[in-house]
Amino acid sequence: MTEEYTLPLSKIIENQGLESLHLPRDPSQILIRSRDVIRPGLELAGFCDFFDSHRIAIIGRSEMGMLDKFTLEQKTEDIERYFSLHPVAVILARGIRPWEAMLEAAERYEIPLLSSRDTTSGALASLVAFLNVELAPRITRHGVLMEVYGEGILLVGDSGVGKSEAAIELIKRGHRLIADDAVEIRRVSNISLVGQAPENIRHFIELRGIGLINAQRIFGTGAVKPSQKIELAIKLETWDATKIYDRMGIDNEYTEILGIRVPVMTIPVKPGRNLAVIIEVAAMNNRQKKMGYNAAHELLSNMGMDMEDMGEKDVQIDLDI
Repeated sequence: MTEEYTLPLSKIIENQGLESLHLPRDPSQILIRSRDVIRPGLELAGFCDFFDSHRIAIIGRSEMGMLDKFTLEQKTEDIERYFSLHPVAVILARGIRPWEAMLEAAERYEIPLLSSRDTTSGALASLVAFLNVELAPRITRHGVLMEVYGEGILLVGDSGVGKSEAAIELIKRGHRLIADDAVEIRRVSNISLVGQAPENIRHFIELRGIGLINAQRIFGTGAVKPSQKIELAIKLETWDATKIYDRMGIDNEYTEILGIRVPVMTIPVKPGRNLAVIIEVAAMNNRQKKMGYNAAHELLSNMGMDMEDMGEKDVQIDLDI
């Protein structure tokens, strides 16, 4: 069963800069469960077959224009009928002010009534983006998340393999830390994963022999970032002389996290290898692949070889994180 996440209305009010016109109780006690936001034109017109009381409603100029075509008695009846369905919250966009009967209905049915100065489309887009992150399905996994040349790189591997040490070297080279040790991964859309650190350990890195350090305090604000889209997973493992490592990169290795496919690279670790430089190259190479260029394909083509004959295939990797 999928775990349900909630978000207090107070956090939405603060994040979206909303004005409270009526709050029946403390907004921190009003919990939002749905990532969907509606414009209730059909419901105000009387069609309520698919009404969902968990969705926040945004009323804009179009909805108010429709209501204004009716008599005061009729539009008051329409808003009474809609508020009697108990929507979790109603936002008036464009700074629209409620007429007296609308405010009375909100008080009667205990509906949180809020106001936004933003346009209707702007308020809708901003709210949906915020809810998609805050209410997204999520898991927490062991690893390190870095932003390297704009690419979100998830470093995974056994404890002691050198993930945190690689992160420190990357920070020294101008890249940014998102999370160390525990990465909270959220599925914000059908194609995107976003990672961040749990709030209580944000910006902290554990270095064996030194202990805990605060990367923001030591390296500055520019060395950290609150969240980042995950675009590549790099598995660090101790060098095994008996294992044959991929030297061409022909096969497309990937893993699935929350049902979304993420490219994977396996990098063996041994003394003398500069992990930070290798991770930088991996990040740039991954970006080139996303843009349609593959160095292995070009090399094989220059040698007169057909990629179809090479048996390129997709290989799913279990990162065991």
